[in-house]
Amino acid sequence: MDYSKTLNLPRTDFPMRANLPQREPQILKFWEENRLYHAVQEANKGKPKFILHDGPPYANGDIHLGHTLNKILKDIIVKYRSMSGYDAPYVPGWDTHGLPIEQQVIKNLGLNRREVDVLEFRRRCKEYALKYVNIQREQFKRLGVRGDWEHPYLTLEPEYEAVEIGIFGEMAKKGYIYKGRKPVYWCTDCETALAEAEVEYEEKQSPSIYVKFPVTDAGGLWEPQNSYVVIWTTTPWTLPANVAIALHPEASYVLIEAGGEKLLLAEELYRDVLELWQVEDYRILAHFRGAELDGVVCRNPLMDRPSVVVVGEHVTMDQGTGCVHTAPGHGLEDFEIGQRYGLPVLSPVDDQGRFTAEAGPFQGLFVGDANQEIIKELEKRGALQHASIITHQYPHCWRCKHPVIFRATEQWFASIDGFRREALAAVRQVQWIPAWGEERIYNMIAERGDWCISRQRTWGVPIPIFYCAECGKEIINDATIKHLQDLFRLHGSDVWFAREASELVPPGLTCPACGSQRFRKETDTMDVWFDSGSSHAAVLRTRPELSWPADLYLEGSDQHRGWFNSSLCTSVATEGQAPYRAVLTHGFLVDEEGRKMSKSLGNGIDPADVIREMGADILRLWVASADYRRDVAASPNILQQLAEAYRKIRNTFRFLLGNLYDFDPARDRVPYGEMLEIDRWALAKLQRLVDKVTRAYEDYEFHVVYHAVHSFCVNYLSAAYLDILKDRLYTWSAASRGRRSAQAALYEILHVLVRLLAPILAFTTEEVWQHLPAAGKAWSVQLAPWPRVQDEWWDRDLEAKWDKLLQVREEVNRALELARREQGLGNSLNAFVHLYPDGELYEFLKAVEEELPAFFIVSGVRVWPPSEPVPEEGVKGVAFPGLTIRIAPAPGKKCERCWKVSETVGQHEDEPELCSHCVAVLKEIQAG
Repeated sequence: MDYSKTLNLPRTDFPMRANLPQREPQILKFWEENRLYHAVQEANKGKPKFILHDGPPYANGDIHLGHTLNKILKDIIVKYRSMSGYDAPYVPGWDTHGLPIEQQVIKNLGLNRREVDVLEFRRRCKEYALKYVNIQREQFKRLGVRGDWEHPYLTLEPEYEAVEIGIFGEMAKKGYIYKGRKPVYWCTDCETALAEAEVEYEEKQSPSIYVKFPVTDAGGLWEPQNSYVVIWTTTPWTLPANVAIALHPEASYVLIEAGGEKLLLAEELYRDVLELWQVEDYRILAHFRGAELDGVVCRNPLMDRPSVVVVGEHVTMDQGTGCVHTAPGHGLEDFEIGQRYGLPVLSPVDDQGRFTAEAGPFQGLFVGDANQEIIKELEKRGALQHASIITHQYPHCWRCKHPVIFRATEQWFASIDGFRREALAAVRQVQWIPAWGEERIYNMIAERGDWCISRQRTWGVPIPIFYCAECGKEIINDATIKHLQDLFRLHGSDVWFAREASELVPPGLTCPACGSQRFRKETDTMDVWFDSGSSHAAVLRTRPELSWPADLYLEGSDQHRGWFNSSLCTSVATEGQAPYRAVLTHGFLVDEEGRKMSKSLGNGIDPADVIREMGADILRLWVASADYRRDVAASPNILQQLAEAYRKIRNTFRFLLGNLYDFDPARDRVPYGEMLEIDRWALAKLQRLVDKVTRAYEDYEFHVVYHAVHSFCVNYLSAAYLDILKDRLYTWSAASRGRRSAQAALYEILHVLVRLLAPILAFTTEEVWQHLPAAGKAWSVQLAPWPRVQDEWWDRDLEAKWDKLLQVREEVNRALELARREQGLGNSLNAFVHLYPDGELYEFLKAVEEELPAFFIVSGVRVWPPSEPVPEEGVKGVAFPGLTIRIAPAPGKKCERCWKVSETVGQHEDEPELCSHCVAVLKEIQAG
């Protein structure tokens, strides 16, 4: 007889196989056809709001692994919140203006922006941005990210632009906006000013020179003949703009005679400097405090103009000579000290980084090329003391990657001092995750200079300011802003470029200074960080499903000086508080050796390749598995390890589903009090898991979720509980109380696990949910409620009891493995286990002796009293030193149905190959 036909073997036709790349698009189509996002929003209407505000990525290329990390983290949070009782809408957005898009349009379309009509160029930029909005939208959707993809926010939308210039107008009304000439980061390649957030520091080789400035008036402190103040600089090209030398007021300086010259140097540094110059014969003539030297006059050795000695706290003794070359037109600290001393602001460099006529003999030279020419000229004039090359960190443009310069130009600024105190107070009111983010952004705000918000570009939101054509008075007020907002809402910001100023000003506008009615308009556009930094008002305030402030902002840690910073500034300046209640940051991507991912190293990973080969759920599991608060490692090897972990979780789902094929929870569920004790233990473990995982989601510790669920599946279920259940599931009668008890536990475990993992394994859990036996369940797992801890199932005493039995089981398994190696035992069902425990353990084990064979998966167990002699050949326990285990062959024959060895096999004439248990089961089956 084929006894396998009498077994309750699990179904194996569930499509829970490793075919994610093929199955995921089908599931995605299922979600879209059923409008899952809208279904979730409708189901959660009226519940408390949880608003995660999306930081907009640039619409200028395919998504990369950094986008993947960021968007999946957001999606995990939103899905958890929506399942756990919140109305959690997710409105994705895109940054669509600015230099990055201009560069791509110029490069890809071969355009010369100076020769193309402004409106035509802007049209091309808009088309390019919208093209990549659509491309990235599909790529984000393919990751399983749920959101209002039909109605994202775009910074180029007319309503958005109208709100943005309203923020600008409000800041101007409060006196926070001003125009000034001061040094800013300037990219000579992109020909525009840059904000601090648009600058990256990279290694650069630069000349390192020491230059002698002849003293013309020592203020009576010494005879100036043949005396020099020596400066050090790595930017020789800035020397034509030098007007001063800065010393620290409290530092000590020495006047040294060497080689017939008198040289002024900081006392703390002069020995190192003289050693570098290989000067051994010298003597100190005098000591001075820096403050005493204030007002000493030198001569710029290149330009033959005065260079006055000034004092400032910014001077450090880290390197150089302690005498700092000062050009107010080429450095912020130089500018600030120049303002105090009334020094001229010289910046003889044009937009393309070439010297103007103001630079004299260097006119026409590019600043980078001018370095060598200036060094030659200094040497020719006897002013060069020493020259070499150094490698150091230097600011580069974030887009073109070329070195930037500091250059004084007319720009529009937001005065951070106007609201710095309020901004710092607002930082303290926000929850920062991780906590170190608070001090980081606090210090950035505390030390931040004024925000340069103007850009010399075409593709952006124009700075909404008019100038009187007669007297040059700047005009911005409530009337002009409101009128422009109405125009922008109707026509978009293109209207600024399409119309003359006379067509843009509100009717009847007159210059408040001279009464003229003739105007011109500003030509600069807004910094893109002002664009995205306005999103809290342009999106949260205008979308009815959202609310202000946001509950959470989530971006990479670089956004402390980027979007977090600009959003905070615009919000505090206009609203008086931060636009977010909490800010969560993640680290950067590195390979498994800790190296930053880059094209040059060839260690980058394209998410599209991973999806094509493994599926998006592997990427989602990778995101969840990483402690994203630090840098996040990714490599083919790491992803392969995650794929193996995924396989174990998936196989757990398959086992659970396969053994519930004939289980109807409405009909077959066994009440908790009537379930077998080991099944109640499994439910207790499940409650502990729900508690731990829920707290981890609440704390945004998704790696804890991953490890807890993976450990539960592998260590508790696969390695123990599910293995123990197989006999009861497969060999007991289908509708028996014992089998239904096991199935009831499996159903509860499956029903909980699929929901616990739904925010992470979006596709896999949806597939499981569709096969979950349940009447009246939600049509998608994402519409199901979050599992709650059921206290009545969390029996701590029962949990402790069976945890202890698990430890005993491990001891028995060790002894069984030894018997396989030394006695040729084979399958554990061939074994009869003899246990020799000490007194306390004896009472514990004797009470469950009948359940131990199934628990150990052996054919028999006997617990011997402590009075019984302990056999010498027994295996001593490790966790239980008072326990000895002896493995013996089980007496009897092997049952052909359950494979247990039993002395009852052969005792039944009708079924001589079966044990008494299986004979009884067959009679139940035949009775129908």
